[in-house]
Amino acid sequence: MYNLIRRALFTLSPETSHDLSLDGLGALQRLGVLGAFSKKPEGRRTRLWGIDFENPVGLAAGLDKNADYLDALGTLGFGFVEVGTVTPRPQPGNPHPRLFRLPEHQAIINRMGFNNKGVDYLVERVKRSQYRGVIGINIGKNKDTPEDDALSDYLTCLDKVYAHADYVVVNVSSPNTPGLRNLQFGEALTRLLAGLKERQHRLTVIHGFKPLLIKIAPDMTSEEVQSVARALAESGIDGVVATNTTLEREAVAGHPHAEESGGLSGAPLLESSTRVLRQLREILPAQVPIIGVGGICSAADARKKWDAGADLVQIYSGFIYQGPGLVRDCVQASLSRAE
Repeated sequence: MYNLIRRALFTLSPETSHDLSLDGLGALQRLGVLGAFSKKPEGRRTRLWGIDFENPVGLAAGLDKNADYLDALGTLGFGFVEVGTVTPRPQPGNPHPRLFRLPEHQAIINRMGFNNKGVDYLVERVKRSQYRGVIGINIGKNKDTPEDDALSDYLTCLDKVYAHADYVVVNVSSPNTPGLRNLQFGEALTRLLAGLKERQHRLTVIHGFKPLLIKIAPDMTSEEVQSVARALAESGIDGVVATNTTLEREAVAGHPHAEESGGLSGAPLLESSTRVLRQLREILPAQVPIIGVGGICSAADARKKWDAGADLVQIYSGFIYQGPGLVRDCVQASLSRAE
């Protein structure tokens, strides 16, 4: 059935079909019939940071930026759902067109630019949600906030989402906000992590412990990955999401959309994101969990992430191309891995 739905949706522009798909899921959920189309898979329960994950397969940030569809997405079998990226103030994102399909490669290029309704809106949506699974909230900075003031934006978001998230992800790796990736390196990273960890300690006194993770890019040399990993370990960060989208285009060279600016996700990202994940696992302390994301389009791809050292995995582009069946396949793979 999903193949038929996808075929119809793919006749529309990518952003239009994205919006219609989410609206449709939301409508089915409100009518109470969405569960009939998606059986919840039996998964391998995983406990990390004191949190019980019903299964280790989650939805990556970016699909539901404002937590408008949290209840609907929570019925599709995910062990956890990550919403955002959200910024302190609402912003429209980049001009259209900003989303491109590369179906021959099971890939997507996006330059959305953190389009969202602002952190206050997202928090209200999370508070109203009936979803009782694990919720991650992904935070970023506004486009017009200077790099030197980025910490202020992240602290604003952290203060507002902390009580309502099971974990918080700091996004410093989107390629679609100018200068954002500079925050992954050197003194900028050290300063950002120190400020966030200090605020986390203060919020823990009030709301209890919530793990703080950082999401990094795949477009780094081995030396850069090692440097970033050491900085993360020294900061006491609670976990890492590896990775965001890539700027590389070699795997899709010759495609009509190959030269569109933005981040490439989907199958072509699998190898580079898994390479970074493997390197992180070799350097980071064993007690620092890693969420593996990037290029998972099959159960075999999920196994590659776990084999490389991931504790949890997330899907996004593969979900667009494969539908809820991919969630079930990956959850089943987690069971066979545990046997």
